[in-house]
Amino acid sequence: MTERILHLDIDAFYPSVEVLDAPELRGKPVIVGGLGSRGVVASASYEARAYGVHSALPMAVARRRCPNGVFLRPRFDRYRELSRQVFAIYRQWSELIEPLSLDEAYLDVSQRSEAGVEIARRIKRQVREVTGLTVSAGVAPNKFLAKLASDHDKPDGLTRIRAGEAEAFLKPLPVERLWGVGPATAARLRAAGYETIGDVAAAAPAALRSLVGSHAERLVRFAHGEDDRPVQPPGRPKSISSEVTFERDIHSWREAAPHVRRFAARIEAALDRHDLLARTVTLRVRFHDFRTLTRSITPGGLLRSESELRAAARQLARRIDTPIGEGVRLVGLGVSNLVPRAEAVRAPQRAPAQLALFDDRR
Repeated sequence: MTERILHLDIDAFYPSVEVLDAPELRGKPVIVGGLGSRGVVASASYEARAYGVHSALPMAVARRRCPNGVFLRPRFDRYRELSRQVFAIYRQWSELIEPLSLDEAYLDVSQRSEAGVEIARRIKRQVREVTGLTVSAGVAPNKFLAKLASDHDKPDGLTRIRAGEAEAFLKPLPVERLWGVGPATAARLRAAGYETIGDVAAAAPAALRSLVGSHAERLVRFAHGEDDRPVQPPGRPKSISSEVTFERDIHSWREAAPHVRRFAARIEAALDRHDLLARTVTLRVRFHDFRTLTRSITPGGLLRSESELRAAARQLARRIDTPIGEGVRLVGLGVSNLVPRAEAVRAPQRAPAQLALFDDRR
C-alpha cells in the first residue's frame, strides 16, 4: 500500500463553526471576515461561494454579490479551541503531522498497519462525533497528490489517488493546480499553449525552461505525479507576532492599548507552548498614508510574560517619533531571537517606572 500520505481539510472552517454554534444559520450564506470598509473575507460557507464570494475578497464586493448573506466577525479563540480538538484526533493516528493552518494538515501514516484510506475514514468519523465538523480528506502516495485529492470532492469528501492512477487524474486539470504555479506563471504557460497539467507533462524540458527557468524540472515532476517532499512537523519558530489592521484609523495610544495587551497575552501563550524565551521585542506601526515604522528593543534579559512584553511595548511606543494622532491603520507586536528555556537562565526583568501606555489601569 503506497497511499500513506493524508491531506485533511476542515470544510469551510470559520463559517462551519458559526453554524455549529448557531444552528439557525444552517443553509444560509455565512461570510466571516472584517466588517469595516477595509475588511476582507476570511472564509465563506459553500452557500456563499455559490454567489462568487471567496476568501481574500473585499467585504464590500462580497456584500454586493451576496446581499442576503450573514456577515460575521471572526472569533479566533473559538476557532483555535476547535482546531486543538481536531489536531488531538490527528495525533492519535500519527506523530508526523505538518499543520498548514488551523484547519488544514498533512499526515504521514506510514507507521500504521491500517490502510491510509481506512485511517482517513476513521478520522473523519471521529472529527464529526467529537466536534460536529466535517473534514475532506485526500489519500495518496505524496503531498502534492493528497492535496489535490482532498480538494476533489468537497465538502465531506474522501478521495484516494493510487500511484498508478496519478497521471490520468492529473492530465485534464488546469495548469493552476500544479503546486507552485501562481497567476503569473499560469499566464506564461497558457500563452505558450500549456493549458493543462497533461500539456506540461508532455512538454520538452528546454521549452519549459525558457518559460519558467529552473522551476521547469520541478513542474514536470509534479505533472507526472512525483513529489518527494516529506511531511515535516513544525520546528521551533524563529519569531512570534500578532497584529491588527483597524477598520477605522485610530488616533491615540489609548485606542491601541487593548490590542497590544491582547497581543502580549497571545505571545506569552505561544512562548509557553514552545517552551521559549525572547530576547527582542518589536513594535510595528503603519500610518494612514501606509508609511510603516518598526522599533525594536533587546533589553539584555530574556522575556516571556505578558507584563514584560507590555513594558517593552511602552518603551518602543515612546520611540515612535511621528504623532499617531494623524491616523494609524495597523499596530503589531512581535518577539524574535528566541531561546529554548532549557538553554537559558532567565534573568529577572523589571518594567519601566513609567506606566501610561498599554497599562490595565488606563
